[in-house]
Amino acid sequence: DLLGCAVAAAVSASFNAPIAGAIFAQEVVLRHFALRSFAPIAIASVAGTVINRLHYGDITEFHLRDGGGLSFYGELPAFLLLGTISGLVAVALMRAVLRADDLGDRIQSATGIPRWLRPTLAGALLGAIAIPFPHIIGVGYETTSAALTGRIGLGAAIVYTVVKIIAVAITMGGRMGGGMFSPALVVGSLTGLAFGIIATGFAPAVSGGATIYALAGMGAVAAAVFGAPISTTLIVFELTGDWETGIAVMTAVSISTALASRLVERSFFLTQLARRGIQLAAGPQVYLGTTIRLAEILRSMEHPAAAPEDACRAMMERGLVLGEVQVLETALRLFEETGADFIPVTRPGDGGAPVLAGAVFQTDVLRAYARALAETAAEEHR
Repeated sequence: DLLGCAVAAAVSASFNAPIAGAIFAQEVVLRHFALRSFAPIAIASVAGTVINRLHYGDITEFHLRDGGGLSFYGELPAFLLLGTISGLVAVALMRAVLRADDLGDRIQSATGIPRWLRPTLAGALLGAIAIPFPHIIGVGYETTSAALTGRIGLGAAIVYTVVKIIAVAITMGGRMGGGMFSPALVVGSLTGLAFGIIATGFAPAVSGGATIYALAGMGAVAAAVFGAPISTTLIVFELTGDWETGIAVMTAVSISTALASRLVERSFFLTQLARRGIQLAAGPQVYLGTTIRLAEILRSMEHPAAAPEDACRAMMERGLVLGEVQVLETALRLFEETGADFIPVTRPGDGGAPVLAGAVFQTDVLRAYARALAETAAEEHR
């Protein structure tokens, strides 16, 4: 909950959008909308906006150009097409980052370079790219603001989009730190602006301003990368106060997220967690089995209902044994394969050789799993 509060306050302060900040925290961070967590997150989101307004006034990180209204019904097909393009751009951004990380791992493993040298080399490469393209350095809010106000031309928008994706891939693949929030906004706004310049040029009589497409592109790419279509659309509503623009953005967001989810299956954040063995996307029934260690549920040999020691040692000789640092998921899989009622569990001895610590029983494993599922369900529905 505290992590969700921090995210809500940061988003609401940055965009002057307390409603979207609260929804973003629950949609992306907590991944549920329990009433118990909504109150502190909503308070944190409002507090972030209030503090930001007291310090900076009623301003946002991004300033939108006035005018250039939307020809609502005539331009909706264009926003559908923008959603498709934005979804493909979001997929390209995510795949570029993930493949750059894999490439960096392979190079580091093959060459044996020290860990500290990897970000050093990536920084040198990034610096070389930044000499002709200084806009890729930093958070990128200046570039995003320039795109949202139409101060970038068509050619520059396309080039900056490609270069920014490459720069983000180098940064993340080189383990230089940083995140994907701001890069997704930059890439999305540039993509939308480039599309808007082309679209309004084809049909100027029925088109609004190109900057509306920049706003929609920013939302569509960000929603696909973060897996947050609801809060991304709400941010636009709060930024513009215009329901027609909001619905147009929602149209682009819905297409981009649907397309990206088909091509990459899950958002960038969930993919990162999955690559670290945390399967949040599959639901609690999957990842809960990796959070409980067997040491927490095993019956020691001194337990009144302990497993027979002779039977345990016979199973150990056959290789049917688990370690106390292993997790519930491993035990569940082994019980399913063997049909055993219990499995011996070992721990490292003084000399390094494993010693018998006790045994885990199938009934205890299933009981612990059911208890964890029940606690998670209760947390999400309070």
